[in-house]
Amino acid sequence: MLIPNVADGVHLITHANVNCYVVEDDHGVTLVDAGLPSMWPMLTQLLEERNWRPQDVKALVLTHGHFDHVGFALRAHRQWGIPVLVHPEDARLAAHPYRYKPQRNRFLYPFTHPKSLPALSRMAAAGALTVKGVPDTKPLGTGVADAVTGRPDVVHTPGHTDGHCILHLPDRGVLLTGDALVTLDPYTGQSGPQIVASAATKDTGQALASLEAIAATGATTLLPGHGMPWKEGAEAAVREARRIGAH
Repeated sequence: MLIPNVADGVHLITHANVNCYVVEDDHGVTLVDAGLPSMWPMLTQLLEERNWRPQDVKALVLTHGHFDHVGFALRAHRQWGIPVLVHPEDARLAAHPYRYKPQRNRFLYPFTHPKSLPALSRMAAAGALTVKGVPDTKPLGTGVADAVTGRPDVVHTPGHTDGHCILHLPDRGVLLTGDALVTLDPYTGQSGPQIVASAATKDTGQALASLEAIAATGATTLLPGHGMPWKEGAEAAVREARRIGAH
């Protein structure tokens, strides 16, 4: 599904409970996360509908290196020649997006949380088990990303992964939160602002601590890696995430 202008100059591509985004300004577009492999045709459709060409895409920024965010990254890199940026602490993960050790066994988790099975099944059908990593990423530094469309503020928010980052567009009141804060957790089936369950998070304690950086942005609209946009402000989202806590 394509949702144009889900926020000012930001477009949502969502499928199988996985989100990725296209950010535009006068200089072109930047992709934020690469979802799942089957989302590639949705991306090309969006570009065509908005009269963009592949050469208008300046970069693909990964909020982190998990398979459901790396999706079509290698294809975009090789076919369009665009750089793929990720925090240095997630570079190895982006190259090997299944090689990570979460806080709890992700294979056993669905048996104790059966509500996760429909969401995880949809992700698998959309190519979640066939993602190829990107071996030659470029480092995404914290601070203002001058070379990236929209010039987002990049903030390191470790916990979900070591190198997880959020992207803040302060002039638009928009925060792309990746999996530092989601509004639907595929591993529990629970809706509402929260961190991702321990089945896919390296350190839930650190993830909860990183919520402070989200609140500090003061963003009005939060665009998560899973679930629908949150438009009631960063502080309210963080309060709810803290209330829900870790699973």
